[in-house]
Amino acid sequence: MLKFKGMQVLMFLIVLSFGLLYFRLLPCSNKVLLEEKGSPTHILILSSWRSGSSFTGQIFSQHPSVFYLMEPAWHVWVTMYQSSAKVLHMAVRDLVRSVFLCDMSVFDAYMSREKKKSDLFKWEASRALCSPPACDSFSRSDIITAGDCRTLCGRYPFSKVEEACKTYSHVVIKEVRFFDLKVLYPLLTDPSLNLKIIHLVRDPRAVFRSRENTVAELTRDSSIIVGTQNTKGEMGPYNTMQEICKSHVEIYKAGSRAVSSFLKDRYLLVRYEDIVRDPLAKAAQMYRFAELHFTPELQKWIYNITHGKGQGTQAFDIESRNAVSVSQAWRKTLPFQKIEKVQNVCKDAMDLLGYRLLQSEEEQQNMSLDLLFAQNSE
Repeated sequence: MLKFKGMQVLMFLIVLSFGLLYFRLLPCSNKVLLEEKGSPTHILILSSWRSGSSFTGQIFSQHPSVFYLMEPAWHVWVTMYQSSAKVLHMAVRDLVRSVFLCDMSVFDAYMSREKKKSDLFKWEASRALCSPPACDSFSRSDIITAGDCRTLCGRYPFSKVEEACKTYSHVVIKEVRFFDLKVLYPLLTDPSLNLKIIHLVRDPRAVFRSRENTVAELTRDSSIIVGTQNTKGEMGPYNTMQEICKSHVEIYKAGSRAVSSFLKDRYLLVRYEDIVRDPLAKAAQMYRFAELHFTPELQKWIYNITHGKGQGTQAFDIESRNAVSVSQAWRKTLPFQKIEKVQNVCKDAMDLLGYRLLQSEEEQQNMSLDLLFAQNSE
């Protein structure tokens, strides 16, 4: 009997010891989880207007692990529209850094005191702002359209933006208002950030044609890029394209040829034409770069959105479309005289990024002629 009781006491002490050891280790385990959750990955999609960046942004926005904002620096440019793009670089960089850190008080300088979530530029393009905790109408795993979000989620307070941001493992920003990668070096070396850059480019001739269809929406931005006087007259649109193409050259050279250790494996060039030709493969590549899992639901959505019958007539909206057809539409509608002018001001960028120059109207109309060279492996 005494021996049996002794065994009971011994077993009790063993269980108690394991229990104490478990509770001692538990805080450490929780601490590790908190550190992982508190150190998200930051992705900047760096592009220019009408380059397929809204669609590329949605590839990330619809991911359940991503908090996404579309062009938050719009607020800076609208508020300080009399300045140049170069002067505004610092203010844009500071805003982007704050958003990456989920500090949304940075918008205080650019919004009214009574700001609401719906005051944020293109907020409805962010699935994260259309699902908990920012909105209770959808779940995080849902694919959410901007129209549905706008209808059901606009009434929530602005404080929900910061609250939601802090619950995600990845923060992704799509921005078209940087023209120099060197401006971002302080963010790339910032120990509080884990920043990677996806540099999205598109055939300048397609960009030019798309910009022609959205002149009114881009008037202010063009003035900030090249100055109001340089936007006027026949050469106005080409002056803007020249500056945009020049910036892509500089960003690509700085990102792909840099020897700086802080840029190693943190810069990825993506051409929009490569995305539309093989959307699942390019999405998978971008997800790997961002350390995100490519779910079956996202694979299905990306396939469907790029293999529809739409022709992409709604500027700045994402709809199901025939992506390959839309990407080549400029060849059927843009006069060859304009193509020549675009090629003249963007030749360096086209050569560097792998876009074939057209030599004649016959080549323009020959749709079997591939205008995309193999991407430079450098």
